[in-house]
Amino acid sequence: MPQVPQTFDALAVRAWCGLALDALGRAREEIDAINVYPVADGDTGTNLYLTLESAATAVEAVFAGHEAGGGGNPGPTLADAVRAMAHGALIGARGNSGTILAQLLRGMAQVLAGDDAPAHADGRGLGLALRHAADSARQAVAHPVEGTVLTVASAAADAAGRADGDCGAVARAAYEGAREALAETPDRLEVLRRAGVVDAGGRGLVTVLAALVETLTGETPRGAAARGPGPHARTGASHTLAAPCADDAAAPWPGGPAFEVIYLLEAEDAAVARLRERLDALGDSLVVVGGDGLWNVHVHVDDAGAAVEAGVEAGRPYRIRITHFGAGDAHAAGPERTPAERVQRAVVAVVPGEGLAGLYTEAGATAVLARPGEPPASGELVQAVRRAHAREVVLLPNDAELRHTAAAAAEQVRAEGVRVALIPTRSAVQGIAALAVHEPERRFDEDVVAMTSAAGATRYAEVTVAERQSWTMAGICQAGDVLGLVDGDVAVIGQDLTDTALAVLDRMLAAGGELVTLVVGDGAPESVAERLEARVREGYLAVDTVVHHGGRQGSVLLIGVE
Repeated sequence: MPQVPQTFDALAVRAWCGLALDALGRAREEIDAINVYPVADGDTGTNLYLTLESAATAVEAVFAGHEAGGGGNPGPTLADAVRAMAHGALIGARGNSGTILAQLLRGMAQVLAGDDAPAHADGRGLGLALRHAADSARQAVAHPVEGTVLTVASAAADAAGRADGDCGAVARAAYEGAREALAETPDRLEVLRRAGVVDAGGRGLVTVLAALVETLTGETPRGAAARGPGPHARTGASHTLAAPCADDAAAPWPGGPAFEVIYLLEAEDAAVARLRERLDALGDSLVVVGGDGLWNVHVHVDDAGAAVEAGVEAGRPYRIRITHFGAGDAHAAGPERTPAERVQRAVVAVVPGEGLAGLYTEAGATAVLARPGEPPASGELVQAVRRAHAREVVLLPNDAELRHTAAAAAEQVRAEGVRVALIPTRSAVQGIAALAVHEPERRFDEDVVAMTSAAGATRYAEVTVAERQSWTMAGICQAGDVLGLVDGDVAVIGQDLTDTALAVLDRMLAAGGELVTLVVGDGAPESVAERLEARVREGYLAVDTVVHHGGRQGSVLLIGVE
């Protein structure tokens, strides 16, 4: 039997995240299939997976940082690892279930990374962490409902509190308690009983706890086979319930709120308390998790604008996601919920700012917003491809560093029967060029070739501000210098943003061109686009210019020359 930890330390946290992510990946479709509460939108498994993927990525980053420090580095502590896990889950939380999972992990971190927390948690410490996790998750939900993941979490904590022994024994007790509670969820929530399923969020939590048992004992616990119990099984029961039908799986409140609104919020505790009251009056399924100035807000409302405005009044909301459930979708019953026919072809593109997201969407693409310092994970790209609901998909990563992430997403959806072509665009302006020649009526291969050719014929540049001193291809830059990058390499170092942009534009047009595309970010001077357009008119005959506003994007200015 492989060596397993007797205590819960940083390495155990890392292993747990990896095993839980793998397990949720295998169970994701099964959990999605039984998702009928609070909204039958079939995404609980996916949301849990994306949330935990963000947590696991944050933990890996902490280990990578310590490993970069050299052989004498002792590595991250338990407090380092659980804080990273909780923070990663908080900023990456998706949906109602993912938001609650983020608070469960945060609750554990508050115990295991507290001022008096030991370097290695024993069985008693793990039990206390599970108790606090369940209690804090319940407090984060405006109106807790029994028969949900909250019930399963409480049962896990109760069982862990009664257990004696090391961490493995406590984890096993928590898993068994959760498993038994999950089997009883249809008896405690009518919508589950009618649909013939257990609670999807609770099913996901049982999967995560099974991974904790495997981490601490080296053994897969009873009832947690490679793919877990079937999607419609009462876990721990002797019989299987029927799969949900269209009538029974309808949302519990037909005609309920039309939008799901999620955002991260920087705000003080007092402002968040007022925000809870405001959002509770606007809608339902309210969950607000976090603390120490950073919160994740989730609510279902009819007035999405009012929910966002409430966040603006409380602090600074960002990474705002608004999902329209729509007629015939989450809140519709019966025949109206018949899935729409797949379209033949779609384009999915990663874009760096809200302005470009709107541009790509107007052109018919499904846009995935990548905010500065927050690149999308492969799971988010997979979800976007699924949302496009097409037989054929063209994927535009629009960033050289996202090529491998996009390739992993493409492989996953190919396994689901979707034909995917990845065009290795390295900038959003190359994606614009590819989208301009996209013709869904053409044969797929011909369309991909045309889009690839257009992207490849587009040189790209960006103008940004250096954050620190560093060596570049153009010499040493200081913090605050303006950098002009052409095709990914620093070509110009300047002091004035407009002058640097003009120098970059001249370099690019020296090799010729027919069309200049400018994408102006929020931090650019108001006159920069006019100055660049004037330079093209005066110095380069027969060259056209198109200007787009990118919003809050990573670079102050993007330039494309076709």
